[in-house]
Amino acid sequence: MPSILITGASSGLGAEMARQFADLGYDLALCARRTDRLVELATQITTAHPDRRVVVKALDVNDHDAVFRVFEEFRAELGRLDKVVVNAGLGKGQPLGTGRFDANKETAETNFIGALAQTEAAAAIFRAQDAGHLVMVSSFSALRGMPRNITTYAATKAAVAHLAEGFRADVHGTPIKVTVLYPGYIVSEMSGTSARTPLMASTEKGVRAMVEAIEKEKKSARVPAWPWAPLGFVIKHVPVGVLRKLS
Repeated sequence: MPSILITGASSGLGAEMARQFADLGYDLALCARRTDRLVELATQITTAHPDRRVVVKALDVNDHDAVFRVFEEFRAELGRLDKVVVNAGLGKGQPLGTGRFDANKETAETNFIGALAQTEAAAAIFRAQDAGHLVMVSSFSALRGMPRNITTYAATKAAVAHLAEGFRADVHGTPIKVTVLYPGYIVSEMSGTSARTPLMASTEKGVRAMVEAIEKEKKSARVPAWPWAPLGFVIKHVPVGVLRKLS
């Protein structure tokens, strides 16, 4: 069976990805800070699919040494890692210059430096295997510099998209693949009160679009495709004043 490692798998998009990839026949390597939720998720999956292997480990992606150790432990226990989904992140942040550098710094460290550590660890394993599929979960907000509370968040998501694209250029012509996902509004713990928007997709529907893009090994995908593919063009070209009202 193929194997997939998903970070930030204790809830939201990560947990739903685990369920859907288990349905597709994958063995799972799941990690997050909250191991109680991981154990509960693993029990649900193995009850539904007794033949699946589900390995869970505690991981804070800001503990960079632990990222490398845990990824290697997963590889050793499952024999190989076919896919790694860099999913763990924070939605925290405040407008620039409002005295909340602490929140923006925490967001930047988790969403970019933490993702860098995960990407380095995955890339080393893929190079050793001469095969693998890196999946970077960016965000629709990465398509443009965004105002208010998501300024720093959007900047980190643009940065990780470029990080993954740079790795793709490095491994071009090899069996190693790279996918960058740009999710729009999908119900999760991170979405919070924005779940009221009519553009919000259910967790199951949104993740289904993500999983399909991963399975097709798309280089990049705005998910769900409707309405986020056409909205991507709009968001890149609207005047700043309009962008501010939309955000």
